[in-house]
Amino acid sequence: MADFKHFPQSLLPFLEDLSANNNRDWFADNKHRYEELVLNPALDFIGAMGPHLEKISTRFEAIPKRSGGSLMRVYRDTRFGKDKTPYKTNVGIQFRHVLGKDIHAPGFYVHIEPHDVFVGVGSWRPDSASLFKIRTRIAEKPDLWRRVAGNKKFNSHYQFGGDSLKRPPRGFDRDHPLVETLKRKDFIALKHLDERDIESEEFLAMVVARFRDGLPLMRFLCEALELQF
Repeated sequence: MADFKHFPQSLLPFLEDLSANNNRDWFADNKHRYEELVLNPALDFIGAMGPHLEKISTRFEAIPKRSGGSLMRVYRDTRFGKDKTPYKTNVGIQFRHVLGKDIHAPGFYVHIEPHDVFVGVGSWRPDSASLFKIRTRIAEKPDLWRRVAGNKKFNSHYQFGGDSLKRPPRGFDRDHPLVETLKRKDFIALKHLDERDIESEEFLAMVVARFRDGLPLMRFLCEALELQF
C-alpha cells in the first residue's frame, strides 16, 4: 500500500497561483512545485486507494501512473474551446471501470480545487448508446430507480448534478412518472467536502466511505450498461 497520509497544505495555494499564472513559462519555472505538491501526493493517494477500491469492487481500477492512469492530465485540450489557457487548475482523479475507455464511463471521482472539493459517482456525459440503455432501464424499472435514488445512505450524502434536456428524450413517454429523470444527460451524484478535509489524515477513509455510499447508483448504471460490478 502506498504511503499516503494527506495532501499537503500548500496544494490549494499552488492551484491558486497556477490559476493566476496560467501560462507555459510560469509552469515550467514551477514544475517542481507541481510535482511535489500535486503529482506525487495524488499518485500516492491513488496507490493507497487501490486495496480499498478492490474491496468495494474488483471491476474498478486505481492506476497510479503519471500518464494514462487514474490521475487526469494537467494539460488542457485547447483545440476546440474558447478558453486557451494551457493548464487545468484542479486535481481530477477518476477510478474507472476496467472496460471504461474514457471519463464518460461509470466511475468514482475525486475533485480538488480551491473552494470546490467533492467526491462523485456515476457517469458523466455517457455516449448516446449508453445513455439510451440507462434511460431504458429507468423507464422499465421505475421502482428500482426509486430505491436507488431514495437509498438512505446515498440520499443523505449525495445530490444529483449535471445537465438535462429541456424536452423528454425521443422514444420515451413524455408522461412517464420519471420523465424528469429521463431528461438527464448526466447520471452523476456529488458529495461536497470542506476543502481542508484534504489535509486530514482521515481523508482517504472519508473518500472510501463516500464511495461505499454511492454504490446503489454505481450498481444500477453497471447493470444498465451490462457491465460486471
